[in-house]
Amino acid sequence: MSKPVRTVFVFFVRKKWQSAFLCLCLAALMFYVVNYPAAVGASATTRQLPIYCVQRDQKLVSISFDAAWGNEDTQQLIDILGQYQVKATFFVVGEWADKYPESVKALYDAGHEVMNHSNTHAHYPQLSPDEVVADLNACNDKIEAITGVRPTLVRLPYGDYDDNSINAVRSIGMEPIQWDVDSLDWKDLSAEEITARVTSKVGPGSIVLFHNAALHTPEALPCILQTLLQDGYTFLPISQMILSQPYTIDHTGRQCSG
Repeated sequence: MSKPVRTVFVFFVRKKWQSAFLCLCLAALMFYVVNYPAAVGASATTRQLPIYCVQRDQKLVSISFDAAWGNEDTQQLIDILGQYQVKATFFVVGEWADKYPESVKALYDAGHEVMNHSNTHAHYPQLSPDEVVADLNACNDKIEAITGVRPTLVRLPYGDYDDNSINAVRSIGMEPIQWDVDSLDWKDLSAEEITARVTSKVGPGSIVLFHNAALHTPEALPCILQTLLQDGYTFLPISQMILSQPYTIDHTGRQCSG
């Protein structure tokens, strides 16, 4: 009779360990479910971000223009900026440079930065990293051929990006630049609306987005520049606004030292 008892005992021990193992599995599963949002949040913080603005204690601001389509007001913008002795950053599409090389040269000769806005204004997340690099270099080659200076900054078309496109930009030593103040001039807002939007939103280290060939930007620009100058702001091209290594970029896209 002892043998059957031993069999029952062994069976009971096995069942006990199986139950314990199942309990551990269920506990691990419950822990993952409960902590899943936190895990997602931690993963999200590793997302690659461009620079939207810069941590600055002084009242510094950068004015930028995207040049992708028309060209009817380029000289007018140069004249207005020159009147207030403001140097801006112009992000130029390669195809725009093909059409208006004299305007690219005029911007550079006036002391403004001429930077990269892609070659064809494509959506970069739809391209492979190699295609992004090829597109960037094609635009860089065109700008460098006109100005003699190779761009170091890029504004991604449509403000559209993902980790692959940001990594591709930085793989060739360029820095992707967004904005934290959008004039919305492309919506054909009135000069008064553009002025109110920009002057109310600018803070130390802001990067302001305008567009070349926007309907009311030349009308709004003098008041914006005058208002910010009177408020104690100094204008810097973006390459002089951003920080050198080492730096971090927080979850809002603000570039910070250290």
